[in-house]
This record gives sequence, C-alpha cells and structure tokens, in this order.
Amino acid sequence: MTILITRPAPECHKLTRQLNAAGINAIAQPLFTIEAGRELPALISHLNMLKNDDFLIAVSDHAVNLAHNYLMSQGASWPKNVHYMAVGHKTAAALAAATRQRVITPPTRCDSEGLLALPELKQVSGRQVVILRGNGGRELIYQTLLQRNATVSYCETYQRCWLALDGESLCQTWQAQQVSALVVTSGEQLTQLSGLIPEQDLAWFLQCHLFVPSQRIADQANELGFEKISTVGSAANTALFTFLSKIGTMG
Repeated sequence: MTILITRPAPECHKLTRQLNAAGINAIAQPLFTIEAGRELPALISHLNMLKNDDFLIAVSDHAVNLAHNYLMSQGASWPKNVHYMAVGHKTAAALAAATRQRVITPPTRCDSEGLLALPELKQVSGRQVVILRGNGGRELIYQTLLQRNATVSYCETYQRCWLALDGESLCQTWQAQQVSALVVTSGEQLTQLSGLIPEQDLAWFLQCHLFVPSQRIADQANELGFEKISTVGSAANTALFTFLSKIGTMG
C-alpha cells in the first residue's frame, strides 16, 4: 500500500517523511499553496470591532499565522477580553501562541459541528463574531451563528492558490506507485482532487481507502462514491501519523 498525502506543504512533506521512516510507503502531492489573504489589510478594523466577551474564531493555523504576521508588521496586537476559539487542536495551539490567551476548541470532534456544539457558542445573541479563514469555507459556522442572532463577519487572512496539475499524468504515476490510500484534510481539497481524475481512472480512485479528519468530509466523500472512508478526528499530522501507522503496518 502507498498512501498519497494531498495536504499543503510543508505539512504534506513532513508527514510523508514520518511515514516513510516508519516503513510505510507514502508520497506527497500538495494541491495548492498558501498566500496572504485579500482581506488582511482589513484585519485590524475587524479586530477593533470586538468588545468584551465577543468572539474570534480561527479555522486553521494558516489563518492564524498569516494574521499574526500581519499584525506584527503593523505594530498591532491581538485584542484582550474576547473569547478565542479554534476548530482544531493544531489551530488552537497556533492561536494560543500568537495571542497568549486561552483558546477554546472542541475536545474530540474537531470540525464546524464540533465547534458549534460548544456551550460557549450556544448563547451569542447580540455578540460580535469574527471568523479568520481562507478564500471560502466554513459557511456552516457563519450561518448557524447568524441564526443564533450574533453579528458575524469573515476576514480572509489567507488564500489557497490551486496548482496547475495534469490529472491524467498524475493518475498514471500514482497507479504505477501502487497508491491505494488517500489523505485529504479539507472539503475543498477533496473537490479539487476529484476534479483532477480522468473518467477512465475514477474506478481506481473511488476504490482507494480515504482518510479524512471529520464526518462532514466523510459525508462528502460518500456522496462522491467512495466506499472505504476512515474519519481520523483531526487534521493534525500527529493524529494522522498515529492513525495511518496502525493501518499501514497492517497493509
């Protein structure tokens, strides 16, 4: 079994090296690069809107890191006395390091649904919420908090720049390398990857064992026709390595 890791660099290369060192065949293929978001210049004004007991939600470590670098370049700082929240543990760690504040994150289900189930977000009527994200995604958080009568705004602090890839050539290479498992860490990645696959390679693609971080992405994969899907519960490399190393030694 060879595992294809499709998450962005450098994480995909780190995970690939870890797996190979453990005797598990893995290859890396990023689908996009991370660049500064178009709304970074508006970040400070978004943060200035936040009052005591308002909320800032980060959806990825990329959102945090680009935001933090911008604030430092402007001589600005993260606000105090707001509730900092993150979708997953890796993002929470990045946000805590940047803000030096306590960060609330789902204990187990690290996705939008898990975040929205937290008691801190049950009563948000009249509160301001700023969501740091990339170019698209996390509409469920936005819409649900609006329904709970919060005032919600996005700030696109990073953007995904999709790579121009030759799907037919890649599929030939992947099959020659006996790829039979895929790691996809976002719904956007899954959509992009699926769009690269030529019709004649769809049967092989959908027979691969797919590893995803959340039930939401698993549901999306099921609709595409994947039959063997494993939900890891986290997009962090540590969790992925632990999960994949158990599977890999069996395969």
